[in-house]
Amino acid sequence: MSINEKQSLDYTLHIDNMTYALTDVSIVNSPTPVNAPTTRGGVYFSDTFAYKIKGTINDLTIIPLLSKTMLGPNTEFREIKITTQIIHDGKKLSLSLFTNLTNSVQSSSKIELNMILVKLESS
Repeated sequence: MSINEKQSLDYTLHIDNMTYALTDVSIVNSPTPVNAPTTRGGVYFSDTFAYKIKGTINDLTIIPLLSKTMLGPNTEFREIKITTQIIHDGKKLSLSLFTNLTNSVQSSSKIELNMILVKLESS
């Protein structure tokens, strides 16, 4: 995750066969509001610390798609896939970050997404 701070990475968010540029991305490991690892609401697992991802999308056409992915009262949420490429040991490496959306903040021109990293895959 420290690569995000060292390299300027381009991120793409994938949802329902659509792609959106994700900008202003920050990734931090921070505490969650639980005292011990637990299954929250019988729906998803939460540890005491999690990698939290924050990013902005400037295309408001994504808004109707987000309700299917949001954690909370909705128990039928889906993971959101985010892709990027990094240079590691001189080689280009593709990364896929799978996240759960925890909340979003909408303005007239953009939407800010707050997510928790579920898994990371590389190829």
